[in-house]
Amino acid sequence: MQRVAGKILVNSRPWRPLGTCSRLLQLEPPRSSFSTATPSDSSSNNNDTQQQQQQSQQQSTHFGFQDVRLEDKEHMVRGVFDSVAESYDVMNDLMSAGIHRVWKDTFVACTRVESLAKAIRCNAEELTILDVAGGTGDIAFRMVDAMGCEERAKSSGRDPVSVTVCDINTEMLRVGQRRARERYGAALLDETQALSFQEGNAQSLTQLEDNSFDLYTIAFGLRNVTDVDAALREARRVLKPGGRFMCLEFSHLPHPVLQSLYDVYSFNVIPTLGEAVANDRASYQYLVESIRKFSDQETLVKRMTEAGMEGARYTNLTGGIVAIHEGWKPLE
Repeated sequence: MQRVAGKILVNSRPWRPLGTCSRLLQLEPPRSSFSTATPSDSSSNNNDTQQQQQQSQQQSTHFGFQDVRLEDKEHMVRGVFDSVAESYDVMNDLMSAGIHRVWKDTFVACTRVESLAKAIRCNAEELTILDVAGGTGDIAFRMVDAMGCEERAKSSGRDPVSVTVCDINTEMLRVGQRRARERYGAALLDETQALSFQEGNAQSLTQLEDNSFDLYTIAFGLRNVTDVDAALREARRVLKPGGRFMCLEFSHLPHPVLQSLYDVYSFNVIPTLGEAVANDRASYQYLVESIRKFSDQETLVKRMTEAGMEGARYTNLTGGIVAIHEGWKPLE
């Protein structure tokens, strides 16, 4: 954190994991050069065929292992989370044997919001956090607790530290808001406004202004976005200069044998659990398939860089089953 023109810039330089995160494997992706091959000769028929294939690819995307029209995916994903909203947190415990709690605790520890909140309050500045695809509040509640917002809510006035939960799914937001009021009461949401919920699309955050947030987090949500690259560009847009992007997402195991064993578990156990607990096998089949279709660790680093983020890197958790990716909006 540094002060520029009377303002505190949070995480203005690439950060390397400290504390809890130092025990995890920090992988620095190698620099790569990418080249585009140009065919020396091709007939007009071949060109026409290639153009038709490109247009078809641009108009379609994947929904799990299915190819669907681009305009249909958002509605289909919304349907999945409408269906699983009430059982979402219970299923997370069952599917991961509770390990998802460790992943989320580690993710929040890596944000360092606890120390940032203390520094911000002491200096009468503001710390603004956007938690995208955070509907049920799992990540937001951890940050609120780490930053002492509940204790601060016992005082009058608006808290200079705030978390905004943004999700495209109204059912997930409804569950999150209900849980927040049950957990914290009304003061934290209505008086100090340390926690708020709003509906929004990660790839088009039109309700949010440029340069608005110090920290953007998204946990287990990026792979469900129709246009991931647009979402990354939007993250960069709404971040303040020097602001930090952090993503917790399922990824890919580097060892083929371990990946095969993980696949056996995922495709056989998780949909069965979904059917038994949530009476919804199809939604959990999609969730498993969406993990396999999502970018691997280094590909996501490349996409973040192409979206204009600096210092993009990742940390594997549990051998690469999930990864924390982070990057920074350049100082302007």
